[in-house]
Amino acid sequence: MSIPSPVREVIELARWAPSGDNTQPWRFEIVDAHHFIVHAFDTREHCVYDLDGHPSQIAVGAMLETLAIAASAHGLRAVVGRRPGSPDTHPDYSVELVPDAAIAPDRLLDAVKRRTVQRRPLRTDRLSAADKLALEEAVGDGFSVCWFEGAGLRWRLARLMFANARLRLTMPEAYLVHRDIIEWQAQYSEDKVPDRALGLDAGTLRLMRWVMGSWQRVRFFNTWLAGHLTPRIEMDLLPGFLCAAHFAIRARTAPKTVDDYVAAGRAVQRFWLTATNLGLQLQPELTPLIFSRYVREGVAFSGMPGARETAERLNRRLGGILQGVPLDQVAFLGRIGRGRPATSRSLRLPVERLMRGD
Repeated sequence: MSIPSPVREVIELARWAPSGDNTQPWRFEIVDAHHFIVHAFDTREHCVYDLDGHPSQIAVGAMLETLAIAASAHGLRAVVGRRPGSPDTHPDYSVELVPDAAIAPDRLLDAVKRRTVQRRPLRTDRLSAADKLALEEAVGDGFSVCWFEGAGLRWRLARLMFANARLRLTMPEAYLVHRDIIEWQAQYSEDKVPDRALGLDAGTLRLMRWVMGSWQRVRFFNTWLAGHLTPRIEMDLLPGFLCAAHFAIRARTAPKTVDDYVAAGRAVQRFWLTATNLGLQLQPELTPLIFSRYVREGVAFSGMPGARETAERLNRRLGGILQGVPLDQVAFLGRIGRGRPATSRSLRLPVERLMRGD
């Protein structure tokens, strides 16, 4: 397929936006050299982590922000509008690239491809006041950043993530997601998460690959051999404590609509790219927020006995740790710090495979 410039260059960079489990919930339809349609979608039908499609909508917002950043490299302003009548599950966005002499290349351009998820431990030295100010300014007027620093708070959040991971690693609904999104024996993956990016040592990875071959093996290991314990220590407890801080991106008013979550995604992406420019590494920590919302809204999310009761306890702990920040206003949770960039990462589908109909 021949894709005209500058649309091709803009999409080429925009596709590097982050998405949960590298789902890339968008496809593109070219209208002409300065106009295209983004066909977004969510994964709520088959992913327990995509409650009401909101995590996917945050990813779409991150992509639209990246698209605007990419357009700035060509002196173009990206005019984005959600098309009336498109459903929440499949929102469409019309994008026009308008020449604008006042547009300068965005300072975050160079960070787009360098931004990665770092799931391994980071340095524990605190962020500087200048770093925090830059990150707080990055999210814009509709959002603020709450910091959770110091060994005590980091340890409380690490223990919460450790407890949350037990629910995540023992639910059959989550197993189906993990089975489908991990690419084994891989350093990179175009449409999944490579196993080497999970933050596990080689021995744990080998065992995990075999165990995850079937739900029966997973259930046996979890029930009789505490098979979830080592992955939780390596992926949640140690990284949760060994970082500079945890942070929450808080919306001024609780997000409710697709547009609210897309706006949150745009703020998250500017925060993440700013962190990348500052030499900081970042890991999202969204599953406690997702389970918390299941509890608050009374939505059944698992057939596993005791899952709801466990989620309710986690919800109470999370509320206590966030120190009065209303949980329904928290759009994003993560950890941050200095450290080596990830050497394994998710890549992206080629532009041609992201065209509508492919």
